[in-house]
Amino acid sequence: MNFTLHSKDLLARLAITVPIIQAPMAGWATPALAAAVSNAGAMGSLGIGGMKAEDARAIIQKTRSLTERPFNVNVFCHKRPAADSVKEARWLEFLHPYFAQFQAVPPAALHDAMSSFVEDDAVLAMLIEERPAVVSFHFGLPGPEAIAALHDAGIVLFATATNADEASRVADARIDAIVAQGAQAGGHRGAFDPAARDELLGTATLVQVLRRETSLPIIAAGGIMDGAGIAAVLALGAQAAQLGTAFLVTPESAADSADRAALLDPRSRTAFTKAISGRLARGIESAYMDLERDPDCPPIPDFPIAFDAARALNAAAKAYGGSGNSGSPGSSAFAARWAGEAVRLSRAMPAAALVATLAQETIDAISSVWTGFIACSEPDTSGPDT
Repeated sequence: MNFTLHSKDLLARLAITVPIIQAPMAGWATPALAAAVSNAGAMGSLGIGGMKAEDARAIIQKTRSLTERPFNVNVFCHKRPAADSVKEARWLEFLHPYFAQFQAVPPAALHDAMSSFVEDDAVLAMLIEERPAVVSFHFGLPGPEAIAALHDAGIVLFATATNADEASRVADARIDAIVAQGAQAGGHRGAFDPAARDELLGTATLVQVLRRETSLPIIAAGGIMDGAGIAAVLALGAQAAQLGTAFLVTPESAADSADRAALLDPRSRTAFTKAISGRLARGIESAYMDLERDPDCPPIPDFPIAFDAARALNAAAKAYGGSGNSGSPGSSAFAARWAGEAVRLSRAMPAAALVATLAQETIDAISSVWTGFIACSEPDTSGPDT
């Protein structure tokens, strides 16, 4: 089956033969992963949110050295937070006992070390020079000048939307496709305004709502781990499915051994938390998520300032055992393991093999439904029993 026959124009425009996009997953998706996915006929992605321009250029060029196929580069478009020294000091004071478990102290202050594409002219200039096939936006949109400049460079643009209002803004901004992120998705919610009420629409509902309200191509994201899930969102009107968690246990991802064990553990469960970064995100249940449930938990600093404390606590936990204090490997209890709601469906295999498996499963699921429909539609000609 040629999937492009059923995908209108998005996949054909990008020369993608399999309706799968590997989610960008900043910090987890490597050039090797993105290239392997693209070489298999789907579309690989890189997450460069918060990276310096030249560091991002290096991984784009590395990916390009591994594939001649198109791939996606994702940037963060969040509003920079206003520093709140009182809130940040209270958060560090609250975390002090947790650092003390590992004979460490919190940092003296928290810093916003993650730039936003909205104001990073160097990253914009780099993308125009490098011209990846696709650039995608998360946490909102850049200004119209940046969008026009990327379009003028021949770059296809995607943007995440979590509801109809955001999708309308994406359409008005002349973006080429919408990534419809359902609440089942792992990692950070792509909501434009983290302070606004979030309906937490599921993937299936969101795809159907957006299909009714926009003519833009829709890429479904959230809770999709196998071909049956891909077939389902295609049937609902999506032109492709974006999968992140499914690719985390491939050998090409940056997940370490502890991450992989947690992702493949049938006991793993996911939940939303703001405690790690200051912004709502879904990940595997951990000690860090318990902090937010503490009745004494103070207000959490805004994204991405809270990340500064999370990184420091995770580093202290990992270093503690390794320094000989406990006689065992360092603790990974405070690691941020972003993962989708269907994490228990994870399968460990190389990325190319996973793309091939997903493609065949999708074909089988579509064929099975169609065959069953035909069988149910055929009139009964057996006649009455005699």
